[in-house]
Amino acid sequence: MNGLRLRVRFDYIGQGKAGKKLFGNKGTEQLAEEIRQHKVSQIRNIPLQGIHIEDIDMSQEVYSVMDEITGRRICYAPVVIVFAADTLGDVLRFIMKEEFRTIEILQPEQLELSRIELERLLLRINEELINYRDYLERKIDNWK
Repeated sequence: MNGLRLRVRFDYIGQGKAGKKLFGNKGTEQLAEEIRQHKVSQIRNIPLQGIHIEDIDMSQEVYSVMDEITGRRICYAPVVIVFAADTLGDVLRFIMKEEFRTIEILQPEQLELSRIELERLLLRINEELINYRDYLERKIDNWK
């Protein structure tokens, strides 16, 4: 398989954690914007193997929704990233984040995977799911 070109969207959440003042007493909209700035800075400055960032668009407005469980307002700051990836496994590693919302494959028009490539992809999916589950467990443990 040759390289891929994709567009993804991440929505970074601005929600204070109960009892913790990570960014002080800021509003959720400002918090979402600051988190977006921080995450984009990391994406720009920390290279990932097999991922080549082409464009980062932070022009979309911060938006808010009401949390059905808590009844509190939650703000999201969207980011659209166009990037090239060497393999589908590299794409998985890049997008397996809580903030991931959408993906569009820009190139190629069609993908063809060999049996070995599909096996590697399925193994990578399993690894990323295990890593994500571990991340969520650590996050839950920190809330206790």
